[in-house]
Amino acid sequence: MPELSFLDLVRIRQDDASPRDALERAADLAQYAEQLGFRRYWVAEHHNMRGIGSAATSIVIAHIAEATSTIRIGSGGIMLPNHSPLLIAEQFGTLAALYGDRIDLGLGRAPGTDGYASRALRRDPQAADRFPQDVLELQALLGDPVPDQAVIATPGAGTHVPIWILGSSLFGARLAAELGLPFGFASHFAPQGLDAALNVYRTYFKPSEQLAAPYALIGVIVVAADTDAEAKRLATTAQMASTNILRDARTLSLPPIDNIDDYWTPQEKPHVLERMTCSAIGSPETVRERLAAIAERTQADEFMIVSDIYDHEARKHSLGLTVAATKNYVTPSEVEGREKILAL
Repeated sequence: MPELSFLDLVRIRQDDASPRDALERAADLAQYAEQLGFRRYWVAEHHNMRGIGSAATSIVIAHIAEATSTIRIGSGGIMLPNHSPLLIAEQFGTLAALYGDRIDLGLGRAPGTDGYASRALRRDPQAADRFPQDVLELQALLGDPVPDQAVIATPGAGTHVPIWILGSSLFGARLAAELGLPFGFASHFAPQGLDAALNVYRTYFKPSEQLAAPYALIGVIVVAADTDAEAKRLATTAQMASTNILRDARTLSLPPIDNIDDYWTPQEKPHVLERMTCSAIGSPETVRERLAAIAERTQADEFMIVSDIYDHEARKHSLGLTVAATKNYVTPSEVEGREKILAL
């Protein structure tokens, strides 16, 4: 079974007094994920969204890293075209100086927002076209300085903060393969291109100083509860959030409801369900079977779990059930591989 990690959008709930409540929950959940043995805990850059509290991503990473001690903390991701490579090198170099070798730098090329906020960010309309060059520049700034280098990231230079390429298309897969970097696919909201992207990444991968062989992480929606019925009810929070994206409505996180058909329209329902096909929602048995099937099909090295659950304790319970469901469980291909080794 792939390793487990967690992606947190730092959801601001309808009943929160302030964004600080969401940030404190994120730190508490990261501590719990660390206790459960999760590999990494990432937060994502989004702007102009009332229900997401991770816009100042590097600051949120510092907040969570301060609350933890062993789990890797990072970005899933930083939208690099919104920033200069030097600025990101300095920010993540500072994080590395403070928290050592447990900082990850996941990079995306989408704006992470709408056109209004893109203009407010002073985002260059051509910035996405320069993404590959900006990644290379960022790599150089985080690497060892060379003689006569005019610009040195301080902190940053020599930290070699590991870079990931994140995406939801073949572009990111091909770039990650070409640069020999680990690749994360956003199958938690764009599952249709997952298989093709993984195939491109593995086919064209070139070893690099950072990575000798391809390493693929995929986003998976997981909502685990004691029963299938309760998990499906908890998942209505994520379903309403996805519906609101279709409506271009930036709402706070909403509490679960008994009947999701009362919320979305018959036209919206298939679009939301399609976006959420890479998911495991149900009791521990259901989650185990679903995750095993996804692991067998994709051969992913790591699952980046996304659990948009309104109640904080229910969310922690979901993480605990997920770990319990996958612990000591192996997929059929893993069993076959072990049998081959034992036969040698």
